[in-house]
Amino acid sequence: MRLMLGTLTALGLAVAPLAPAAAQAQAAISVGMQVTDSAGGAVGSVAEVKGDNLLIKTDKHEVLLPKTSFAVSEGKLLFGMTQAQLNAEIEKSLAAANASIAAGAVVKGASGTEVGKIETVEGENVTIALQSGTKIQVPEKAVRGNADGTVTIGYTAEQLQALVAERGGEQSSGQ
Repeated sequence: MRLMLGTLTALGLAVAPLAPAAAQAQAAISVGMQVTDSAGGAVGSVAEVKGDNLLIKTDKHEVLLPKTSFAVSEGKLLFGMTQAQLNAEIEKSLAAANASIAAGAVVKGASGTEVGKIETVEGENVTIALQSGTKIQVPEKAVRGNADGTVTIGYTAEQLQALVAERGGEQSSGQ
């Protein structure tokens, strides 16, 4: 599973900015570099460089972390957690995020604003009661739980309303 940058604060992985010399070494970071802990144990490798962030692949997960979380040493990246610690924190964050996909959870749209609330989660489907009073059912994989208890969907309120209309008209929420 891939953990995105927005959940990093839940992991507590922010570190102080690197000194200027270390910051210059950051330019040498490349895909495939090994990531090790302070004892030299394998943590993972760099799967992708995304601006000021690195997509790190462990033996179980992929996680997007800021470059400032690492120090370059002898062609490797040093990280302040072991692979087991990082995997455990990722799994804890994923569990919290997945648990937030539940009835009553606030659903935020692509712009970060509230679009509605989850009414039901049945099987692999989620029914969202939109702020307009209409409902839309989407596959559970279309939403993402967040560690803060909210849920995100990649549409704006207007786009969701258009989907409701496209699917055969509005369904009243009954309230």
